[in-house]
Amino acid sequence: MASNATETRENQKVLTKRDITKLGLRSVLLQASFNYERMQAGGWLYAMLPFLKKIYKNDKKGLSEAMKDHLEFINTSPPLVPFLMGLILSLEESKEKRNTINGLKVALFGPLAGIGDAIFWFTILPIVAGITASFCKDGNILGPIIFFLVYLAIFLMRIFWAHTGYSLGVRAIAKIKDNSEVISKAASILGVTVIGGLIATYVHINVLASFKISPGHSISLQKDFFDHIFPNILPLGYTFLMYYFLKKKNVSPVILILVTFVMAIILSFLGVL
Repeated sequence: MASNATETRENQKVLTKRDITKLGLRSVLLQASFNYERMQAGGWLYAMLPFLKKIYKNDKKGLSEAMKDHLEFINTSPPLVPFLMGLILSLEESKEKRNTINGLKVALFGPLAGIGDAIFWFTILPIVAGITASFCKDGNILGPIIFFLVYLAIFLMRIFWAHTGYSLGVRAIAKIKDNSEVISKAASILGVTVIGGLIATYVHINVLASFKISPGHSISLQKDFFDHIFPNILPLGYTFLMYYFLKKKNVSPVILILVTFVMAIILSFLGVL
């Protein structure tokens, strides 16, 4: 029975390896059409459309239903979206039920967004950017070259993800459902840890105020107190303060940014910072 199912699956194939490679490259168009109603749906459909047409050939009704479904809301991680595209195209090619295809897409785009954002935007690129920025600061030409090569590698990995998703096909459904929560949580923890470590690097608060203790002698709050006793305590404290207002008080990020600008200008004018 398993052999017959495999043979049936192979006979249904209309997409070639070259098509899946093209899918990986076309996935870069995911955010070419972006709006707050359907998010990435326009780019998602546009990237997959040539292959949907090849699958449905002269079946206009089937193509119309597929296009309508793929215009539904989706918001996921661009670097990992080829995996989901390949998986969905595999199901489309197998003529799976529409509710199965739609349900899988809805179930997976969220976890993939969490995994992709944590790994690429919150971990790999910030770390590489921090290292290469230090190279650039020293005038080393390797800085921009390394960053470009890493970004290029992430882009080319789209081809690998597309082939992986397509080749796994239906077999991936159970595996992803079983492991997506664990993978997403682990990647999120790693991403948050890295971002927490970057606070001390990218957030700077220097207090200029000082106190005279005797004629000719004074104590600098920044150098003599914060840097020696509580290094980087001010950036950490201010970051947690912003998190408190953002998370607990539901204050708009725009307001917090404006308040930060205003406070920085006023305190600098007064000579405190």
